[in-house]
Amino acid sequence: MRLIVARCEVIYAGRVSSVLPMATRLIMWKSDGSIMVHSDAGGYKPENWMTPPTRIVEEDAAIIVEKGPASRVERLEIRIEEMISDSAHDMGEAARLVKDGVERDLQIALADAPQTLGEGMKLVRREYPTPIGPVDLMCIDTDGYVAVEVKRVGTIDAVEQLTRYLEYIRAEHGMEACRGILVAESIKPQARTLARSRDMDSLELNLAELRGLKEPDLKLFG
Repeated sequence: MRLIVARCEVIYAGRVSSVLPMATRLIMWKSDGSIMVHSDAGGYKPENWMTPPTRIVEEDAAIIVEKGPASRVERLEIRIEEMISDSAHDMGEAARLVKDGVERDLQIALADAPQTLGEGMKLVRREYPTPIGPVDLMCIDTDGYVAVEVKRVGTIDAVEQLTRYLEYIRAEHGMEACRGILVAESIKPQARTLARSRDMDSLELNLAELRGLKEPDLKLFG
């Protein structure tokens, strides 16, 4: 990971346009291609960011980050007026986040009964690998591949995580049309709305119901 403290101006152009005026900021440049721009206020969230996969070009007084095809490219330009510090740190190999009992057991139960996710659904693999971590379940039905992310509570962050996985998966030959499903015991309304806007399904599923301990009451949101 590279940490840069600099006086800089940040210009974003893409789905919307924005400008962060010249000020001292922290730039986090991760080895996976993530770029995050922080100030010393406003809590933990960055003021602007770009998630992988990205294309990064470093010039004498600028860092230019792009992602997406030429027809709808997103561009983040960090114009540096003064470099205050610039350091690189070897973080070692990242350990995968250990899921809590509900997430782990729900993932296992779905792997044993993938048809719960839809008629004709079959399991291809658990822990399907991507450069930024494994997808919980990779399945397939008559319409093609389906990436499934399992959570105890479905949040906006979970939708963003699945979005990043799909970007890598769809870059693979034959998997360009891979769909995404977020599965959780409960899903926040904002997460359902975001998932729907990105053509993902969201499924609320109770572990006890899946195990056959009570009558099912499944809720699928397109």
